[in-house]
Amino acid sequence: MVDLITGIDPVRVRDNLARITEQIAGAAARRPPAPGGGERRPVEVLAATKYVALGDLPLLAQGGVRLVGENRAQDLEAKFAAHGELFEWDFIGQLQSRRVRQIVPLVRMIHSVASQSAMRELERHRDRARPGLRVMIEVDLAGEATKAGIPPAELDAMIERSPFPVAGLMAMPPLTRDPEDSRPWFAALRGLADERGLTELSMGTSQDYRVAVEEGASVVRIGTSLYE
Repeated sequence: MVDLITGIDPVRVRDNLARITEQIAGAAARRPPAPGGGERRPVEVLAATKYVALGDLPLLAQGGVRLVGENRAQDLEAKFAAHGELFEWDFIGQLQSRRVRQIVPLVRMIHSVASQSAMRELERHRDRARPGLRVMIEVDLAGEATKAGIPPAELDAMIERSPFPVAGLMAMPPLTRDPEDSRPWFAALRGLADERGLTELSMGTSQDYRVAVEEGASVVRIGTSLYE
């Protein structure tokens, strides 16, 4: 069990965010162009707050964080109730069908739609959703049985069924110590998105965000690198 992160230093967060932003800018300059030769979307830094204590969230805001992502519906509700006005909120955890009703009023984007049952619940609760809600489809590129995500072959059917605009795709590549090992998976996800005219790519974490950005990420999900 991972302990909650407490005692966050806003100055350190601001310094880390500046460093990460600078590294992202360098990596973004190496991204392939968007289909048709256009520019890709600017990269957003999403602070993954799964292990951040509720009381420490204002310290992230003081450190310059503006976009956060939660993994659990219960934590999202509690943190949003206490500090909803401080951030934009995304949902990045496994989307359980029974939790869709709680999530859709609170977030601007859900990164992790990965089942037909979740899609049915999104349709059922579309009237509860925050205006402008968009979703991403989570794709299991490596066919890992232990991870959420749909096979690439099912992607078009999922996009067609979505009751909300599909902004893009999300993936978690196989665990590896070398960020370069994730590059083929990131490139494959970009290819799937480009083929379908999708502009958002949620990929890359503290370990491999620079490689993810080089391969076209538009949102990187950063945790420990922001707080340490």
